[in-house]
Amino acid sequence: MNSDKTLRKSMMEKDRYKAFWDWFLTHEKVFFEVVKSRVNIEQQFFDVLAPELAKINNGYYFLSGMCDENTAELIVTVEGDIRKIAFAEELIAAAPELDHWKFTALKPETDVESVKVRLNGFEFTKDNICFYSNEIEGYPDEIDLTFVYDDFTEENKNSVTTGICIFLDNFLGELNFATQIDTFSIIGKNEAQKDLVPIEKLKEFLLWREREFTEKYKDVGILAADDQFSLFEGTLNNGMPLMGVINISLLKYSAKASYPWISLLKIHYQGNHEGLPQEKDYNAMNLIEDKAVELLGSEDGHLYIGRETADSSKSIYFASNDFRQASKVLDRLIKENKEYKISLEIYKDKYWQSFERYNVN
Repeated sequence: MNSDKTLRKSMMEKDRYKAFWDWFLTHEKVFFEVVKSRVNIEQQFFDVLAPELAKINNGYYFLSGMCDENTAELIVTVEGDIRKIAFAEELIAAAPELDHWKFTALKPETDVESVKVRLNGFEFTKDNICFYSNEIEGYPDEIDLTFVYDDFTEENKNSVTTGICIFLDNFLGELNFATQIDTFSIIGKNEAQKDLVPIEKLKEFLLWREREFTEKYKDVGILAADDQFSLFEGTLNNGMPLMGVINISLLKYSAKASYPWISLLKIHYQGNHEGLPQEKDYNAMNLIEDKAVELLGSEDGHLYIGRETADSSKSIYFASNDFRQASKVLDRLIKENKEYKISLEIYKDKYWQSFERYNVN
């Protein structure tokens, strides 16, 4: 019964993609001429496209231009939002084959020689950006990078940070920039503490680290039968009580880094004077949680870490070996439970530092 329902939901999503591309086919010749002429592309293409894509999902953005004299390209981007990447990929996977169009999911990587970013009077190229890698004690798989920009100062920090991010987004490609680097900082050349590596070596370095990581964890398994949940009680800084139910056996797991993607589904409710739910909300939210646990099983690469309830919100946590299915399942649950304000956050945390407050080691 549940698998049939999940299948129907999946088919409905595919129907929405098909409906969009059927609509696109009725306009593609006009859109092609607009892109080719480079005149009023915003009004005559993007403004027409946006409401149709919004019928599928929110968070889509677009870029377009000519690949060559006879081929227009439409790039669907989500601006690096992990929660939306799967939807851009699925949309483009459903695209038809058209002679004069190329459809691309997410901004592709670019040759470093071609990446030149100008922003607020600053220029960002391979000639003024370097990097080096940092080793973090106790976290050997963490990819922490320091980017060195020649003209960095504390006064121009915001502009330089934005410029570096745009440069990396174009150089590495949207997917790689969003997923391959765990943490990074930006400094000036006079602050550098290690030998500088040319930025053109960054792709090679990240691929090497990815291969090393994959090899290290390729045979890692976990026994779902080992689950041991414990109840935790605490107090927030504002004096409100916190109730947590956490799988402490998972927190002792030695290969956490093989499940680096943390999903946080937060349900907001009207709490009592202590910020805890009334019985009606308690039961309804448990049903949402149970459905999430059912759909995100260990056999598909997901681990249910537990939940926290405090200050009129319930937070439900999963760790996953990939973020795509989690983003789709939890997005669907949000849409199916509109009686609550529900938010979703997905972030990379290889060592589950988010849960160190439970300190079970």
